[in-house]
Amino acid sequence: MRVFVTGASGFIGSAVVKELIANGHEVLGLARSDASAAKIAAAGAKVHPGSIEDLDSLKSGAAASDGVIHTAFIHDFSNFPANCEKDRQAIEAMSSTLAGSDRPLIISSGIGLLSSNLISSGRLATEDDKPESSTPRVASEEAATALAARGVKVAAMRLPPTVHGEGDYHGFVPRLIATAREKGVSAYIGDGTNRWPAVHRLDAALAFRLALEKGAQQPHYHAVDDEGVPTKQIAEHIGRHLNLPVVSISLEEATAHFGFLGHFYGRNVPASSKQTRDWLGWRPTHLSLLADLDQGHYFKL
Repeated sequence: MRVFVTGASGFIGSAVVKELIANGHEVLGLARSDASAAKIAAAGAKVHPGSIEDLDSLKSGAAASDGVIHTAFIHDFSNFPANCEKDRQAIEAMSSTLAGSDRPLIISSGIGLLSSNLISSGRLATEDDKPESSTPRVASEEAATALAARGVKVAAMRLPPTVHGEGDYHGFVPRLIATAREKGVSAYIGDGTNRWPAVHRLDAALAFRLALEKGAQQPHYHAVDDEGVPTKQIAEHIGRHLNLPVVSISLEEATAHFGFLGHFYGRNVPASSKQTRDWLGWRPTHLSLLADLDQGHYFKL
């Protein structure tokens, strides 16, 4: 297949590009800068200039391909609602060239979108659960649902809050480490029993490829390896590697301590990927989150 990949030079997208090429696919990678273009070309993919705000470039990239994997997102939390709407527009633009065909579109979504009421019940979230409509990020899944009703072969790949691996410089874990260095303590919220699911970036890339090759047969997939790592254990690993004390802070203190991340770090978001494993034959083989932290690469300045 010839696959159009957005976010092709990013942390997850670059792993998807390598996974696709290693398995015989041709990749057309969206590049918004010369640096991105160079990285995409070095990986063996063809370069498609544009950005997720350039809807014409998205339409032409999708039109020239047998399928699309959309991993790009504008990670500017100061303008988060507007960027979520831009993602909706990007998905709609690409799908306009796919409607009426069997060419699949796999979009990125998040486990954290799922209902806080469901998650607080203690059970694992599943692929059948619906996203919480009160968060702006739900725009992507709303777009996918509407497009599926119009005959587009579209699926949402829900990613955990932590997609980890070497080269992760901007995710939640590096932000937690930076905060611990700044504050002089490695903190968790409350009793730290709230759980975060996680997956290695290379296992996530495999899930994207398999969902594409299967033709986006299911509306939602979960790329989840660790079903839920207690945040206290994450803080303990960070504290040990930085030789810092590990402390509990209250929910009221979280925003002052962690910044915007405080809103997310206290959530309990355990999730299952059992159905995804059955549907796709997906079997994660790479390191768990805590084992990856113990490799030490997250703590190199």
